[in-house]
Amino acid sequence: MAWERWNERFRADLLRWAAACRTRLVQAKGQGTTEYAILVGVLVVIAILAITVFRPKLQELWDAIASGINGL
Repeated sequence: MAWERWNERFRADLLRWAAACRTRLVQAKGQGTTEYAILVGVLVVIAILAITVFRPKLQELWDAIASGINGL
């Protein structure tokens, strides 16, 4: 009789633990997606700033490449 109670209690604890693990995994997955979106946003802002700051140099490089291709 005591063994059966212990076994039921153990199974209930195990089920609660499994449910808690699933909840944590779902939360972690959502957190990872959010962090990825923030990272992509920051990289886009950095790319826009870099293009804006180095625009004259990039235009000069682009023109050199275009004239080299046109000279072929």
